[in-house]
Amino acid sequence: MVAAASVVVAVGTATGMLTALGDDDGGTDEARPEVTRSPRLHSLPVVPSPSPSAKPSASASPSASASVSAPAKKAGPSPSRKTTPEAKSRATPASTRLYRHPESQVLSWVRAHPDDPRQDVIRSRIADHPAAVWFADYTPSTITSRVRAVTSGGAAEGRVPVVVPYAIPDRDCGGHSQGGAPDLDAYDDWIDLFAAGLGSGEVVVVLEPDSVAQAECLSAGERADRFASLARAGRVLKDANPHARVYYDAGHSGWHAPAKQAGWLKEAGAASAASSDGIFSNVSNFHTTADEVAYDRAVLDALGGPASLGAVIDTSRNGNGAPPDGEWCDPAGREIGRTPTLSTGLGRIDAYLWVKLPGESDGCKGKPGTFTPSYAYDLAR
Repeated sequence: MVAAASVVVAVGTATGMLTALGDDDGGTDEARPEVTRSPRLHSLPVVPSPSPSAKPSASASPSASASVSAPAKKAGPSPSRKTTPEAKSRATPASTRLYRHPESQVLSWVRAHPDDPRQDVIRSRIADHPAAVWFADYTPSTITSRVRAVTSGGAAEGRVPVVVPYAIPDRDCGGHSQGGAPDLDAYDDWIDLFAAGLGSGEVVVVLEPDSVAQAECLSAGERADRFASLARAGRVLKDANPHARVYYDAGHSGWHAPAKQAGWLKEAGAASAASSDGIFSNVSNFHTTADEVAYDRAVLDALGGPASLGAVIDTSRNGNGAPPDGEWCDPAGREIGRTPTLSTGLGRIDAYLWVKLPGESDGCKGKPGTFTPSYAYDLAR
């Protein structure tokens, strides 16, 4: 995997292709894996945020019978700019409008370990917050019903779910998170089925982490085919649900230059209101919120397109910024970042999200994609 990509391991972008399973009953730290063109919306609400920017982090959480969680992104090839870490005590309050799916690996662990001394910290600082739900397994027969279970749950509560389709062919360039659909025709069919489960309520779609930023491993022809399929995917998703907000992969601030990333994003449909609401960055990574805000705005400026296009940033593990040595696999000294919210108070920044669920391992402190309580506790305390 390229030094800036997410990690999933035959199990998703980063490390989240596993269903909600916790550690075994004995309380050990090894988790038990089970792999498993439309009208535009009005803008997401924007209100002032009481806290300063912090460094962003990595990806998602699994859930329900349909979900899998996200892999961790490797740190970018160039070192991050030094920025002041964001204090946890000043984290942005979680938006009550974001949906917390009732099934995830961390929730399963919390329920199964009421007497573990780490439980209260992990529950209050991680499990109680909304996170994305990943769909990283290529299962056409069940994908519609599994997506519908999540979106209908959010609609019932009047909240906004975040879903992550992660099945593009040649995913992760054959690295830890390899997998996906057998070919682009099969992927197009899978996306049709995914879209059929979106319902009619508000939903945020983080479309295929690493699919654009990590496309350099493909030939020019293969890239063009992938980008055409991604542009089609955005149109299909927004046709199926006019209230769906679809965001495209911008990598992160330590990876490609904004102009290069924007050029690829344009080919993938991210500049068209028929398929896109903007971009996402920092999935499964650790770069500061301040760095990602500056980078995303530069990418959007280079991208062009409607002024309504915005960005969402994964802040799940970026509270202390990226490690100076560029380590990407469960690096020590990281912290959870800003809590998920649809109200950032910043222009063109639509949301801070937890795309990768904090505590899901990149593969060094636990099996890739599985919840590892010791890692979660280190991030949260």
